[in-house]
Amino acid sequence: MTNDAAEQFMRLVGIMAALRAPDGCPWDREQTIDSLEPYVLEETYEVLEAIDRHDHEGLCEELGDFMFQAVFLAQLEAEAGRFTIADSLRHVADKLIRRHPHVFKRADGAETLASADQVRVRWEEIKAQERSARGDADSVRKTILGGIAPALPALLRAYHIGVRAASVGFDWERTSDVVAKIQEEVDELREVVEAGALDPVRAEEEMGDLLFAIAQLARQLGIEPETALRKANDKFTARFTVVETAITDSGATLGEVPLERLEEEWQRAKGKLGSAAR
Repeated sequence: MTNDAAEQFMRLVGIMAALRAPDGCPWDREQTIDSLEPYVLEETYEVLEAIDRHDHEGLCEELGDFMFQAVFLAQLEAEAGRFTIADSLRHVADKLIRRHPHVFKRADGAETLASADQVRVRWEEIKAQERSARGDADSVRKTILGGIAPALPALLRAYHIGVRAASVGFDWERTSDVVAKIQEEVDELREVVEAGALDPVRAEEEMGDLLFAIAQLARQLGIEPETALRKANDKFTARFTVVETAITDSGATLGEVPLERLEEEWQRAKGKLGSAAR
């Protein structure tokens, strides 16, 4: 299995080099790391979609496409003399060994960790030590929250910010405290809404605070909020499509039926789709 994986990976690297060769593919030769960004994002979400569906055959294919983007980016960087895919693989392998001393340093007396929570705390401690040892020129990367990619979806980034802060003890003691914080943010947003003339700047700020607090509640419940919201989006889309189909099949259009009719069809859609879609 290992030899086959290595052989197929090197085959992919060779194909990528051929595509970028002077007599290779014109499209592939035109690409840059910037032009590949949307494809990297697209492949990431296609992997997530396959995971959500538990589509194992699809996941097999999507992981291949995802790895191709990594090989493509590394090929461009290798051509520029910056690094190779081997450097990337070596980097992640070395990092995994460093950050799992409870697995790879047992013979040297490393502390045994018994729970996932202990592992997460230790992981963040080691990351902080690495940042300090590197003496990064970028001061932001020396902080606990440094290195969390700004390009992450905002809800997912809020989740990871909370994970980092919690790793050093900055967290609510009880989940009920986070619920209380959410209620506080809801009340503050209600004040803005009920104030008369809407203050859009303050409304945006209060809405942001509310969403951040919700992300922290998800974290405390062991729920990754981006995935939860994506599933909620899919559920709403499935229900609303059933509603739309029912309305249009009756000869009407969505815009001309009253809200009461839409609500009736919505309740029928919930029953039709079953408990999994409720």
